[in-house]
Order: sequence, then structure tokens, then C-alpha cells
Amino acid sequence: MNPHPLRLGALLAALVLAAGGGWWGRAEASIHTYGRESFREVGNAFLLSGGSEGIVADGADLAAPDSSFIKFVNVTFWRNAESAESHAKMAHSTGLVQAILFEAADRDNIGGSAYGGQRSICCTPDLAKLEGCKQGEVIRRPSSDDPDWPVVVDTHFSANHLSVKLDDEEVHITKTGMYNLFFISCDPKVRGLAMSGKTIWRNPGGYLPGRMAPLMRFYVFMSLAYLLVMVVWFSNYIRFWRDILPIQNWITLVIALGLFEMTLWYFEYLNFNSSGVRPVGITTWVVTVGAIRKTISRLLILSISMGYGVVRPTLGGLTSKVLLLGLTYFLASELLDISENVGTINDISGKAKLFLVLPDAFLDAFLILWIFTSLSRTLEKLQQARRSSVKLDIYRKFTNALAVSVIGSVVWIGYEVYFKATDPFSERWQSAWIITAFWDVLAFVLLIVICYLWAPSQSSQRYAYSGEAVDDEEESQSLTKGSDGDVGMVKIDKDRNAGVSSAFSLEDDEAEEDKRE
Repeated sequence: MNPHPLRLGALLAALVLAAGGGWWGRAEASIHTYGRESFREVGNAFLLSGGSEGIVADGADLAAPDSSFIKFVNVTFWRNAESAESHAKMAHSTGLVQAILFEAADRDNIGGSAYGGQRSICCTPDLAKLEGCKQGEVIRRPSSDDPDWPVVVDTHFSANHLSVKLDDEEVHITKTGMYNLFFISCDPKVRGLAMSGKTIWRNPGGYLPGRMAPLMRFYVFMSLAYLLVMVVWFSNYIRFWRDILPIQNWITLVIALGLFEMTLWYFEYLNFNSSGVRPVGITTWVVTVGAIRKTISRLLILSISMGYGVVRPTLGGLTSKVLLLGLTYFLASELLDISENVGTINDISGKAKLFLVLPDAFLDAFLILWIFTSLSRTLEKLQQARRSSVKLDIYRKFTNALAVSVIGSVVWIGYEVYFKATDPFSERWQSAWIITAFWDVLAFVLLIVICYLWAPSQSSQRYAYSGEAVDDEEESQSLTKGSDGDVGMVKIDKDRNAGVSSAFSLEDDEAEEDKRE
């Protein structure tokens, strides 16, 4: 192995990010498993990432009696036959592999620099003279908070043996922080290194990584919030079932899927926390429900924006295109969510592949453009039609809510980029859960707005699309409390619609569909 020193800051950044970006496919839970994973050459060392998690120190959570630790179990290192046969049968130490466990704040205590030049992880002849490190080992300086950290566990190959087992050891965590584990060999003669076994990472409250633990409580509150909305909505749905509009059926489905999704996330995290295992099948099922919910939610907003059930009875020829967009969005969202969640353990979020992020972002942008274009046309229709002031008012409120949500999304995306750019080592992991939670809260708030504007009532049919004429008395009753205290809305007069139809100039497919209607 030819020494190739790198700047330590950039090197450790690459190592820690690699722990999140490439590790999720190799582990099944907070119990990190290794199945003959190969070491790779980085700088002047061979290394393998063992994981990264935020851990709360013992005693920091008084309500949780369990201890915090990282435990090595049946960790075995393997080298190739050529490397093993180069040593005598009676030789004592014929190769060294070191397990390095450090808190992110102590990352600068790993490695060194000779004469102010580039830094390297492994001790070189020059560094051995300057810093007193031992050549062929990882350079390690004691932490200012605890001289026993970073923790280094040495394992030596003996004679010409192909493998060596690391002693099962448990490292107790006494300081809350983001911990990183690497297995490193500085011996250029040790070739074809691989590792098997597992490490167990535990927080006081269970096996959930520190960043995920707050989300389990968050999903409890979201499940209760969706349950409350479901109870209120469904009670009115049953009460006025004779007057239910098609769009209200879809709203009911979105509420049910939201409740189902939040509940599934909670139980998936609960199982993970108690068992330390995150089965791929269960997580895949949860993210699939979430992808379905997000897809139907977006199609619901698009359909409302097109005036479905208000200014047009059906989507007509647009139905197939809307469904095709929905299917495409579902596939893109499903693949992205699977890459970000299935098998993910480490608290340094794995960066999804660019080819998975871009389609999802492009489809969201396209949906937003189509939604606001359709809203503009629907508002134009309602402004030119007589006796549609109530519907116009509702659509204006809906437009304002969508505009606020889009602006909020853009601002939050900017904050998320800033958050990740200024915290490359995930030292603010305790507040990182808010990034994920925001999108669920935003979707819930927008759903509440839709539920309020299109709430089931005995007057629901008055603001539905209708070919029957209505009189001035019914128009005067629009958006007023009925006998049961429900909001009433007025139907559109078919003849008046026909009278102003020439003014409803829409473009492309929507224009053609309106002409057919």
C-alpha cells in the first residue's frame, strides 16, 4: 500500500458521510451486522465504517433506567491467503486491526501532521519522531473531556492464521454525542481485509438511534391528531351521507391513509426500539402506505384545483393524464422513500441517489405548476359566472392556503439545505427530527384546511356541479348556517353557465375538455 496522506478534516468528513451514505445497505437494525464486508483503501490506511449514531449518555434521561453502550459481538477479521502465508507459523503478531470509536467533537484528535503539512490517519516515520506515536498504528490524542476517549481496541493476527476474533467488549457511553465507529488497519502487508460479526448500539430508552427517538413520540401525537380529525369528519360524513360529494369521499380516504401511515410509523419505530431489528418487509410496507397517501393527496388537490365537482362534473379526458401522473409520482416517491428508510439505521442520513431525488422534485414542481394553472382557470370561471360568489370565496381561501404552503415549503427547503451544509458531522442530531416532522405537519395542516372548506353538511349539494336551475332565495342562503348549524352553498345555474361559456377560454386539454362538457 503506497502511503497517500490526506487532509484529516476532509478525510474524516468523507469517512463519516460514507458511514451514512453507504452503510444502510449492510445493516438490518441498531444491531449493526457485518457479513464479510471488505475494507477499502483510504489515504494511508485500510478502513471499514462500522456505523454512526447519536447516543444519550447514562443518567441523562432519568426516566430511562437502561444503560447506553456500544458492544462488539463475534467481530472477526479475515485476510487473504497470500497475506497470511507471508508469515511464519510461529510468529506472534503478524498484522494489526484497530477499532476506533470517537465522538464527533473529538474528530480532530485522530491523525496528525508532520512539519505542518498534510495530515494522515496512520502514524508515519516522521510523525513517530515528532509526536511519539507508534508507526503502523492510528494516531490518537486524548480528548480534553475524557482522556480515555477516543477508544481504540487492538486486535492482532497470529502466525499465518487467516482470521482473528476481536474480544467481545462493551463500551459504556458517558457523554451524549454523535459517535462514529471505524475499523482501521495501517499495516500495508495486511491485504484483502474483510470483517464479519455485529455491534450493538443502545440508548437509555432502547435501540432507536438518537435522531429517530423523538420521531416515535411525534408519530403518537400525529396519530392522535389524525384520529381526532377522522372522528369529527366521519361523524358528519355518516350524518349527511345522502348529500356526500365525490370529492368528500377522496378526502375521507386521505384522512384514513394519514391515520394508518402515522400509526404504522409508530409501531415500526416501537418494534425497532424494543428489538433492535428493523425488518425490511415492515419498513417497505410503511413507506408504501406513505407513498400512496402522498400521491392521493396531491391528486386530490389537483382535482379540486381543476374544479372537479364544482365547475365540471368529471375530469373527462383529463382523467387518464391525471392518473398517469399519479402513477409516475407514486413510483418516484416509493423509490426515494425506500432508499432513505429501508434498512437505514445510522443517524447521519444516507444521501439518496441523485437519480431518485431529481424525478421526485421535478414531479412536485410540475404538480405545483399544474395546480396553480388550473386554479387560475377555475377562479376565472367563477368570477365570470353569476351566483357563484360562495364558490369563488371558497376557492380564493383554498388558493391562499396553497400559496402559503408553497412559500413555507420553499423557505423550509432553504433552511434544510442550510442545516445540513453547516452540520456535516450531524452534531445537531438531537434537533434533526424536526426536518422530517415539518413535512408531515404541513401536509396535515393543508388537509385540515380542505376538510374545513369542503366539510360534509346537509347543504353540500348546493355547491356541487348541477344542471338544475336555482332561484335567488337559494343563492341568498349560500355560506349561511342551516337549521343544523351547517354551512350551505349554492348550485350553479346551467343556463347561466351556458351564457358565459364563451368567456371561459382555457388552454390545451383543459380547454378542450370544458368545450365537451
